Amino acid sequence: MADDREESLEKRRARLGAELATKRAEAGVEHASEAHAEVSRKGYAQAMKLSSEFIAAIIVGAVLGYVLDRFVGTAPWGMIVLLLLGFCAGVLNVLRSAGVVAHPLDDDKK
Repeated sequence: MADDREESLEKRRARLGAELATKRAEAGVEHASEAHAEVSRKGYAQAMKLSSEFIAAIIVGAVLGYVLDRFVGTAPWGMIVLLLLGFCAGVLNVLRSAGVVAHPLDDDKK
């Protein structure tokens, strides 16, 4: 009788071990898909940050050019010059954020 009990315990232990192995495999697959989704979300956030910095620089340049033209009377040259400067500042900000161009304060640290 004790022998039957031991055999049934061994069978149950083996069955539970197999179920645990399948659950661990499923959890590994879920973890991998979560990691992939997190990387995708980080990339999307970085893209939104870069595009908003670029657009903001252009808009600020255009608004400052418009204000300069209205008060000084240099239409359309203030708008053209400051819009181009805003575009250049936007490109520079995007390159700095992407790590292509070093920040100006990084040279002092070296």
